[in-house]
Amino acid sequence: MTELEKARKFFANDLYATEATGVVIDEVGENYAKCSLKLERKHQNAVGHVMGGAIFAMADFTFAVSTNRDGKVTVSTVAQISHLASPKGDTLYAESRLLKDGHRTCFYQVDISDNTGTPVAVVTFCGTKIPQKA
Repeated sequence: MTELEKARKFFANDLYATEATGVVIDEVGENYAKCSLKLERKHQNAVGHVMGGAIFAMADFTFAVSTNRDGKVTVSTVAQISHLASPKGDTLYAESRLLKDGHRTCFYQVDISDNTGTPVAVVTFCGTKIPQKA
């Protein structure tokens, strides 16, 4: 089973991100993940723009995919989103990258853009690593 298949199988249990929202895991690597979201009417707010909560949910899920692999558990403790522009295309892409890794904490940046190349948001996450019992 490939790393991508393992990630998709594990995160299939995250029903909010995968079923309700529709986020798809496209790539995984060490301290890295890329996800996509095909935009639908259900992602829009009352004025027809993509809801900020949908963008944040995608970023949060992408952070989770990049940090919770190989039996490791990391939870976000602080997150900050900066909305840059409304999407122009019909698909969002989120890429999560490790910026700093410590013994108990980590810091990631998730960049979100659309299929036209428009930068949509930047989200930073501080994560806490949860020790697993042997």
